[in-house]
Amino acid sequence: MTTLRENLVLVGDVFCAAKGIGRKRLSTLVLNRGSTLDRLASGDSDVTTGTYERAMIWFSDHWPEGADWPEGIERPVAEEAAP
Repeated sequence: MTTLRENLVLVGDVFCAAKGIGRKRLSTLVLNRGSTLDRLASGDSDVTTGTYERAMIWFSDHWPEGADWPEGIERPVAEEAAP
């Protein structure tokens, strides 16, 4: 079983690979701080559940076309598609 922190890093890394950007750039876009994803990956940092949820919604809303969402990680429903 993976942690939410590991899920966030994995989703971020798949996003980076699909978009051809680095983890620091993505971390700046999503979390307003370039070092956050690296610090999460190394276990030196954590995020609140609210930050996690906002980040996952951001990823879902901006997910690259043609890229597969990581298996086993729940993908949030886009705000406009929610009932």
